[in-house]
Amino acid sequence: MTDSTPTEADHRRTLERLDRFSYWTDSNIRVPFTGFRFGLSPLIGLIPGIGDFAGLILSLYVLYEARRIGAPGKIQRKMIRIMLIEFFGGLIPVFGDAFDAVYKANTRNTELLRNYLYRQLGEEPEWKFPWFTFIWMSLLILLLGWLVYMLV
Repeated sequence: MTDSTPTEADHRRTLERLDRFSYWTDSNIRVPFTGFRFGLSPLIGLIPGIGDFAGLILSLYVLYEARRIGAPGKIQRKMIRIMLIEFFGGLIPVFGDAFDAVYKANTRNTELLRNYLYRQLGEEPEWKFPWFTFIWMSLLILLLGWLVYMLV
């Protein structure tokens, strides 16, 4: 009989997969002349009607991995809250798209899981919300919207 309890190596492989997933969904595209990065998730969110819902479905992968490695219910509930915040935040006209690009739910959830696993090993990294980037991206989108409105 084999033990199905995930090992430290399993946890590391899971985090590597989630890092790749988070990179593609949240950070693979760099805005020229800035340090700001966004991924496919905010672009998918631009699709009217289904974009934000599709992003929510994609985010379920991180939750699936957390469940698979046995993260406690408290961590999983926090992940669901983060996913719902990004989903409902993304629904707000104009600001929602900037919020989607800055909030990065998949990266947050990956970090939440990483923090949980590191605490198991006695370490504790930290992540902070990039308010400055959120504000300037919101203003940029507003400015672009205003320019399009003025030209039409």
